[in-house]
Amino acid sequence: MLNSTLTKELHRIIPRENVLTEIEERYAYSFDASNITSKNIADAVVFVESVEDVQAVVKFANMHSIPVICRGAGTNTVGACVPTAGGIVINFSKMNRILELNAENMSIRVEAGATVDSVQQAAAKFGLFYPPDPSNLKVSTIGGSIAQNSAGARCFKYGATKNYVLDMLVVTAEGQLMHTGSNTVKNAVGYNLGSLFIGSEGTLGIVVEATLKLIPKPEDTQVIMAYFDSIEQAVVCVNQIIEYKMFPSTIDFMDKNAINTVEQFYPTGLQCDKEAALLIEIDGEKSQLSVLREKICSILRINKASSVQYSTNHEEAENIWVARRSSMSACAKLKPNVTTDDIIVPRNNLVKLVNGVHSICERHNLTACLVGHVGDGSIHPQIPIDFSDEKEYRAYKIAKSEMYQLAINLGGTISGEHGIGLEKKHYLSRVVDKSAIDYMRQIKKIFDPNNILNPYKIF
Repeated sequence: MLNSTLTKELHRIIPRENVLTEIEERYAYSFDASNITSKNIADAVVFVESVEDVQAVVKFANMHSIPVICRGAGTNTVGACVPTAGGIVINFSKMNRILELNAENMSIRVEAGATVDSVQQAAAKFGLFYPPDPSNLKVSTIGGSIAQNSAGARCFKYGATKNYVLDMLVVTAEGQLMHTGSNTVKNAVGYNLGSLFIGSEGTLGIVVEATLKLIPKPEDTQVIMAYFDSIEQAVVCVNQIIEYKMFPSTIDFMDKNAINTVEQFYPTGLQCDKEAALLIEIDGEKSQLSVLREKICSILRINKASSVQYSTNHEEAENIWVARRSSMSACAKLKPNVTTDDIIVPRNNLVKLVNGVHSICERHNLTACLVGHVGDGSIHPQIPIDFSDEKEYRAYKIAKSEMYQLAINLGGTISGEHGIGLEKKHYLSRVVDKSAIDYMRQIKKIFDPNNILNPYKIF
């Protein structure tokens, strides 16, 4: 807890204009996209502008045992940056620079507050490509992406954030600096500390800079939209595409509820009478795309796709992606609140997962709009809800627990890309061995002996 004396000390460390202490200001930075509320709010919000600023704040916080919670854009959906114990929220919006782009090495070094979109745009100027693409990439920060190991639709072909981090500059709980890797594509020196920090949700150290691997940018892309009269047909088709050794950059899914909800609020010409749709993006050399497209379209038709469309220019492709990425904001218009979840199973159990989630929600009188990256076996149930309705909220909590258990029973797990945070910490023991959790706790204690870094998250 920051008292008046400590607040004055903080003002001596950080310029006063970069420290928010009014209750309205602190309240605004005590939430994220999870809808999770806490009885506590931040004691102060600090806008850092340099690595030295971060070090100074962390040293101050460690000395006085004050929690430190890092915040990028606050778009995570599991409560990973909710200050449940109060403390100092470090906001990285002013540390958003592209520090260096090395086209020869195909790497880019950025500050933690740089957005995924800005990294992609900077790389594209040199004919290079940063593939991770969370749906909120225009605001999602690199620091946040690393903290949650975010992925997105292109994970099917290109992998998640963890596959593109070469090095990180981390501020430890004592305020010291540590590099976790090197600016080389291979590094076999000592323990791979980077793998500990990626996905650790800011509980082990604070990433202030990252060096990311880039790859050659595909010459062209094209988007295929296929509609089906049953969910089973759509999912079976996904497996058929992969079995025929076709590897699109994305294979995404929308169920009928998602299609209708998007079309109701963000009309883009979706076919609302269909039970499911697949959104498939292909990329590569322009001369080869038409051949690949026709092969995939042939598989779609053989597997009973009732309608197959494809983009003929980038504007049409973007229009299709807008429809997919609008699903959560469209759901938000149905009720005062909306939740989105993240469960994943081996692809051979995907039909059982989708049908099971629908069954669970129907049993609890909840509306579920299902979207997901079905190429990976990942589903995002988006549920519009009124949190002030106690009966509905209780039904939602029960349904969520049943969905997690369903994923586990089908050989999957409770998160593929959103993380654990506060939202799923009570379910961790269902999917992680007790001995593994014990080691996680020991690792946390080694890196953060005073438990100041985003305390009480994950476990």
